Amino acid sequence: AGLWAPGSGGGDKMAAAASVGPAGGQSGTSGSTGGSGTGNNGSGILIGDRLYSAVFLTIDNSLIPADKLSPTPAMQDGLTLEAESDLRILGCELIQAAGILLRLPQVAMATAQVLFQRFFFSKSFVKHSFEIVAMACINLASKIEEAPRRVRDVINVFHHLRQLRGKSDQLHLPKTG
Repeated sequence: AGLWAPGSGGGDKMAAAASVGPAGGQSGTSGSTGGSGTGNNGSGILIGDRLYSAVFLTIDNSLIPADKLSPTPAMQDGLTLEAESDLRILGCELIQAAGILLRLPQVAMATAQVLFQRFFFSKSFVKHSFEIVAMACINLASKIEEAPRRVRDVINVFHHLRQLRGKSDQLHLPKTG
C-alpha cells in the first residue's frame, strides 16, 4: 500500500519515488527522476528536486491538535464553556437554516459548519461576530462545493433569518400588566 506503479510503458513497474506521509517528509526513493516535469513515464509529479506520487491523509494530520482545543481563544477572553458551546450550536443552526433557504446541497452546509467550527478554534467569539463568520462560511463553502451562490443572496437570507429571529423573540415575551 502506498506504492503507485504506472500501467503504461514497457512493463517495468516503478515504485513511488517519494511518498508524503503525515509529517510531510520523504518516506522512500527509487529510480531516477529524469529531466521532464513529470518524471519517468508519468510516475508522479516533480516538484523541485523531489518526485511526488501519493499523498497520505491520516486522522493524525486532519484533526485539530489537542493543545488548540482547550482553552479556546473565547475561553481566554472570559467566555464560559457553556456560552461558547451555545454560540457554536447557534452558528451551526444558522448555517443550516441559511443553507436550506439558499437551496444548497447538504455537503455544502456541512462544509460551512466545519469551517465555522475550525475558525473559532483559532479566533475568539468575543472579537468576531458569529453571524458574519457564518455568512462568510456559507459563501466560501458554496464555492468549495461547486454550488456557488451570489453574495447578495447570502446577505439577504441572513438578513431574513435575523428578522425572523427578532419576531419570534417578540412573540415569546411575557405580557405585562
